Amino acid sequence: MNTTIMRFLAIALAGSAGAVLRYVLGRQIGKLGLTFPLGTFVINITGSLFLGWFSAFAFRHNLSPMARQAIAIGFVGAYTTFSTLMFESNDLADRGAGFLAIMNLLGSLIVGIIAVRLGIVLGGGKLR
Repeated sequence: MNTTIMRFLAIALAGSAGAVLRYVLGRQIGKLGLTFPLGTFVINITGSLFLGWFSAFAFRHNLSPMARQAIAIGFVGAYTTFSTLMFESNDLADRGAGFLAIMNLLGSLIVGIIAVRLGIVLGGGKLR
């Protein structure tokens, strides 16, 4: 099988796993019944942490481009939920919870960048 098709299949398979994990984790956190979209927040932060860690790990261990793409594009791309973050923040604002909408957006951005940095440190501290 040619390399391009193998790469597409690897990304698709890893993406399937990321999507399923996102669904399961989101449902479990959703059972808490909070007004704040905590599931999306947790998924975005853990995805940021994992991507930072994985990027450093992949660099340190010289993983193949196919493995890097399968995990970073496939798994993490399907797992994280930026569009859902935007939708849920808009929904909060529409329901008159503007403060929660702003906290969701700012919290995801600030804690997300901290999680990426922490992930890089946990993964060995180097990307280049």
